[in-house]
Amino acid sequence: MTAPLHEPTTETAPSATEEVAAVPEKRVQGRSLSRIAWGRLKQDKLALTGGIVVLLLILVAVLAPLITHLVGQAPNEYHEELIDPLFSTPTGSFGGISGEHLFGVEPVSGRDVFARIVYGAQVSLLVGFMSAVVAVLLGTVLGVLAGYFGGWLDAVISRVMDMLLAFPQLLFIIALVSVMPNDMLGLSGSGVRLLVMILVIGFFGWPYVGRVVRGQTLSLREREYVEAARSLGAGQGYILFKELLPNIVAPIIVYSTMMIPTNILTEAALSFLGVGVKSPTASWGQMLSSAVGYYDSDPMYMLIPGLAIFITVLAFNLFGDGVRDALDPKGSR
Repeated sequence: MTAPLHEPTTETAPSATEEVAAVPEKRVQGRSLSRIAWGRLKQDKLALTGGIVVLLLILVAVLAPLITHLVGQAPNEYHEELIDPLFSTPTGSFGGISGEHLFGVEPVSGRDVFARIVYGAQVSLLVGFMSAVVAVLLGTVLGVLAGYFGGWLDAVISRVMDMLLAFPQLLFIIALVSVMPNDMLGLSGSGVRLLVMILVIGFFGWPYVGRVVRGQTLSLREREYVEAARSLGAGQGYILFKELLPNIVAPIIVYSTMMIPTNILTEAALSFLGVGVKSPTASWGQMLSSAVGYYDSDPMYMLIPGLAIFITVLAFNLFGDGVRDALDPKGSR
């Protein structure tokens, strides 16, 4: 007896299109400019190192009272017992460096150098950041106005920028600070000098930002999206704040990071020349000025504030270079 024949099945192998359809779709996620820039910045080890040093310096400046309290020293506490009465230099080796005085003590007064370095960071970073803010605000507003409206407004603003760029700002600051009153706007002494330095350095710094912003605005005002917004009836304010400004943020950030170290050097130079903050307010430039007479007998007193200025400016420059490369859309990284 023969076995019954199996009926042919109607099932068929899945087609290629069905297999492709069965694979779950992966959504393509776009990356914003900030994510792309952060990805590039993470690859730059020098820039990250500079950024970490900058953050540490900011923390040191903000937490200066706590840090000096932990080490048990004050910036204006005199230790005349640690000074040689004959030569007016610290009695210990390397400028009096010890477990109690980490960076030694000053000649003549015996004040703790570490505490004054920590408090000096407040002055340098305050002037560097705030004067950069003043310059960026003025430069961005005037640069956008000159580049977008053009005509006589562009000519006037451009000529003002040319004059300020040719003006000897260091001599002007020296002359202005010398004639400023000791009390102004509720401030006195070093507070007045800090305010004047911030305003004057920022005022003479805005043309550098203004020229960059003006050039970017001239390029962007003819783009298609600006023309489209204008054809749809968008007002001047909408075009300026919604179409132009968001697209020039990157060069503004880059130039801001490059201006801060220059402003720090300017403040140090002014304090070195004696027209910056006055004692007992601590300043790195002021410490360098005081160390000139003791560079041969106490070189550490000159070396330490000099290294503080060098490390700060180098960290900002490395970080600024990294930010510039990260925000450059034509970069190779």
